[in-house]
Amino acid sequence: MTLLHVHDYGGDGPQLVLLHGYGRSLNDWDAAAALLTAGHRVLAVDLPGHGRSPRTSPWTIPSVVRHIADTLDAHGVPEAVVVGHSLGGLVAVEYARANPDRARAAVNLDGFWWGREYPGAERVSAGLLASAGAIAPPEYIEQQVVNCARLGIPADRAEAAARAAARPLPDGTWQTLPERAEALEIVDELHALGALGVSTWLNGVDCPVLLVQAGRRPPPAPGMEWFGEFSARFARGVSEELAALSHTRPTISVDRIDATHPMNLEAPEMVATLVAGFVRGLPA
Repeated sequence: MTLLHVHDYGGDGPQLVLLHGYGRSLNDWDAAAALLTAGHRVLAVDLPGHGRSPRTSPWTIPSVVRHIADTLDAHGVPEAVVVGHSLGGLVAVEYARANPDRARAAVNLDGFWWGREYPGAERVSAGLLASAGAIAPPEYIEQQVVNCARLGIPADRAEAAARAAARPLPDGTWQTLPERAEALEIVDELHALGALGVSTWLNGVDCPVLLVQAGRRPPPAPGMEWFGEFSARFARGVSEELAALSHTRPTISVDRIDATHPMNLEAPEMVATLVAGFVRGLPA
């Protein structure tokens, strides 16, 4: 049994379990969780190989879902609404699929991916994996804060999140997470889910699901204009699938947030309001 690192934010009300994105940690949820505790019991989990959770091999969606279930058992959480951002959103939906008696509902915040054959996917994967598990220089945290400032994320929030998502090394450098072997396995899992397309992927998930897209694209970094075009094209395709699903699957709700992809860092108030409203509308 593998138990994952958890932070208990407290609160009282319907149980929420929060999951973070690739290369991130549960600290990304600090600001939104503080708002959600007003009406919910809130727990956040570091995914395997991220934050302060142990590594796991192989890193597969079924094994991660089992580790989350074991961890929630250890913390006395028999049922919850599972809320995930990015990679965590995909895992939240898969947790609901595997645990229909334990997942009251799932929320996926901009957690969509593409198959290997999707035009441009190979270039995106190569860029993602080029820095996977790298040893970053001492100024890494400061660089992350500068990058976040482009999205309006406050410096203190960005710094705390960046420090929690990497491991400090004795010489002042930083080990970025997940390490490379796990990163390769995670990307394989993402491509396998993405190849299904959103509609097919969601077949067999019977609990209420809220699917949320980022409403804005980030300003392109110099030399990365091609990625802006790639992500905008992919987002349009996802939007079309989600619109069709919202009309044919009564358990699926679709929404959009006026923020870019790291919405739980950029717009925690909007994320908390959307999640709380969704939970209030669930069947008793």
